[in-house]
Amino acid sequence: MTAEIQRKRKILDSKQLSRVIRRMAVELLEKESEAKDLMLVGIRTRGVPLAEALAAEILRMEEVEVPVGVLDITLYRDDLSTIAPQPVVKETHFPTTLSDRALVLCDDVLYTGRTIRAAMDALIDFGRPRAIRLAVLVDRGHRELPIHADVVGRTIETRENEVIDVHFAETDGENEVLLLEKLGE
Repeated sequence: MTAEIQRKRKILDSKQLSRVIRRMAVELLEKESEAKDLMLVGIRTRGVPLAEALAAEILRMEEVEVPVGVLDITLYRDDLSTIAPQPVVKETHFPTTLSDRALVLCDDVLYTGRTIRAAMDALIDFGRPRAIRLAVLVDRGHRELPIHADVVGRTIETRENEVIDVHFAETDGENEVLLLEKLGE
């Protein structure tokens, strides 16, 4: 039996989301002395448009093109056996070497911390970065692992039956962040 999902409210509209991303880009630049030493790595699926949006803001502000990588963590997940009998692995791509760079993992929602743990495991298999930072659009709490974000767009306290649903124009047709509720669980 699948739980029904109901929209509770819009947390961020397109204009608010743009402002949050701009602020996150400023925070990233403040934490890293040289933008040219950064690489943003988006975790599939919605971490990728976040990384691209942050890179575009940094380019606009600093006139420095920050490389953006794409990371698929499917085979690193600790719940792999429960998500699908034959999970689909998509491409992982880095525009340059990871070694000696400050990487910023980008994801839409930080929840238990398990996705980020899997992403760090995957990154280490591709090289030895100088540092790994974490930028998330929404931190909703309920951590199961000792993982925290270095840059957070919004912190939203949620209940276990609530879901944060992030939409980007590139993947969903519009930019917004919604709070949903699972009914009947």
